[in-house]
Amino acid sequence: MVAQPIIRYLLNQGFQVTVASNTPDRAEKMIAGNIRGINVNWSVDDGKSLERMISEADIVVSLLPYLFHLQVAGKVLKLKKNMVTTSYVKPEMEALDSLAKEAGIIFLNEMGLDPGIDHMTAMRIIDHIHHRGGKVEEFYSLCGALCAPEAADNPFMYKFTWSPKGVVLAGNNDARFLKNGKVVDLPTANLFRNPNKINFPGIGLLDVYPNRDSISYIGIYGIPEIKTMYRGTFRFPGWCEAFDAMKKIGLTTVDKFDMSGLTYADMLAKLCGLTDTHNLKQQIANVLGVAIDSVAVAAIQWLGLLDSKPMNRGIDSAYEVVSDLMIDKMMLPDNERDMVIMQHTFLAAYPDGKKEVIRSRMLDFGSPQTDTSIARTVALPAAVAVKMILENKIQVKGVFRPVIPEIYSPVLNELEAMNIKMTEEYGLPESENI
Repeated sequence: MVAQPIIRYLLNQGFQVTVASNTPDRAEKMIAGNIRGINVNWSVDDGKSLERMISEADIVVSLLPYLFHLQVAGKVLKLKKNMVTTSYVKPEMEALDSLAKEAGIIFLNEMGLDPGIDHMTAMRIIDHIHHRGGKVEEFYSLCGALCAPEAADNPFMYKFTWSPKGVVLAGNNDARFLKNGKVVDLPTANLFRNPNKINFPGIGLLDVYPNRDSISYIGIYGIPEIKTMYRGTFRFPGWCEAFDAMKKIGLTTVDKFDMSGLTYADMLAKLCGLTDTHNLKQQIANVLGVAIDSVAVAAIQWLGLLDSKPMNRGIDSAYEVVSDLMIDKMMLPDNERDMVIMQHTFLAAYPDGKKEVIRSRMLDFGSPQTDTSIARTVALPAAVAVKMILENKIQVKGVFRPVIPEIYSPVLNELEAMNIKMTEEYGLPESENI
C-alpha cells in the first residue's frame, strides 16, 4: 500500500527498478509503462529467485512485512549489497551490525514516516539544542496516519491507509515512557484508557495514546539528560473508547478457539461469557459498563458483531475475525483523502538559565488522484535514501537509523523540496509545553 511513490520516484530519477511482488498486476500499475521498470512475479518462499535478483542489483529495498527482513538481509550480506527498510530495527537486525561493517555495506532501517521522518526532524532540533550547549528536558513526539476529517464517518473515526492487521495488532502492545524522571509502564489493558488531548491547528481536538517503548529512544537520540520522554499516536476521538471496549471483551486477542457453526453474535456472546444472544446489545453495554448509545457499543454494532450471520470459520482468533471485518468496512476509498499529522514538542534548558519550548508540526494530506499521504511520507524518505546511497552521499557502514546528520540532513532537504516538511517554532514560552 506504500510502494508506489518509491517505485515512481526512482524510475523518474533514471534508475532501473525491479519490482518483485506476489501481486504483479498491482506492480504493473505502479511501474506505469516506464521502460526502466521490471515486474517480477515473486513470493517470499522463492529463495533462489531472491538471491538471483539481489545479485543483479546495486541496492535492495525491503517493503515486506518485518518478519521477512532477516531472510532478505542474509542474502544481502552474502552478496555484499546495501539495503533499506522502513521498519523498526529488531534485535536480530541490530545483531548484524558488525557483519554489515565487515562487508562494507549499510542496512538503513526506519526510513519511513514513524519511524523515519520523526527521527530525522527530532534529531535536527536535538542537535540544534546541544550545539547551543543546551539540554533536552522534555520531548513529546506524536504522529498519526488518519483519514481526513471529512472522511471520518464511522464510529471509530478511522479508515485504513496501511496494513489493517498491523494497526489492530499494534493495539495489543504495552507502552513505556518517562514522565518527570519516573518510568511509567502501561499494560496493554490500559493502553487506550484516559488518552491525552491535543488541539491540533486546522484539525481540532485529538486523542493521543502512548506508542510502545519511548524510553529506548533516550539512547537512540543521545539525550541522557531528559526527564520526560513520550512517543504517542494521534487518533480522532472515538478510536480509543471503541478499542478499549473491544480489548476489554477480548476482540483483539490472537488466542484461537473453535468457531465452527458460530454467528458473529455467538462469538461475541462466547467471549463475554454470555449464555445467549437475546438483547445482546444491552448485554454488551452491561458487560462494558457503558450506556447502550455509547461510542463503544455503536462501533461493535457497526462492525457487524451483533449480527446473527454465520462466520464460516473453523479454528480461528477474534483478532482475525475483527480485522477482517475492518478490512471489509474501513479501507479508505479511492475518492477520499487521508492525512498525516506529526508534532514534536521540546522543552530545552540552556546554561544561562533560560528555557524555551520548541515545537514542530506537519499536516500533510493525500490526493485521491495520486498517492495517499501515508504512502508518500513512508516511501519517499526511503526513496531519497536509496538515491543518496547510490550516489555515495551516505557512506557510513553497518546497521543504522536516520539519526545522524550525514543521513538526515540531505534526506530532509530533498523531502522539503517535495513539500514534506515540518514547520518549526522556536522561543515559545513554557506555557506552550504539553
